[in-house]
Amino acid sequence: MKMANSLRGDVLNLYKNLLYLGRDYPKGADYFKRRLKNVFLKNKDVKDPEKIKELIERGEFVMKELEALYFLRKYRAMKQRYYTDNNKSN
Repeated sequence: MKMANSLRGDVLNLYKNLLYLGRDYPKGADYFKRRLKNVFLKNKDVKDPEKIKELIERGEFVMKELEALYFLRKYRAMKQRYYTDNNKSN
């Protein structure tokens, strides 16, 4: 049982981190929050520590994908802003 309790903290941290990242989600924070909650609730009865670790890894992968998406979006916005400005002044 101790194993499941130690994983509980990991699951809660993952949820909090994903919730934080969801603030900038393209379809809106509320949309992201609902989807996130549904996914976590769907898996709330999973007891097998290996399965829980697998789900945590999947969640961490999603976090990395979201971070990459946001980084790319920022990069494109900056690139567009600077290249557009440079082209106007030429």
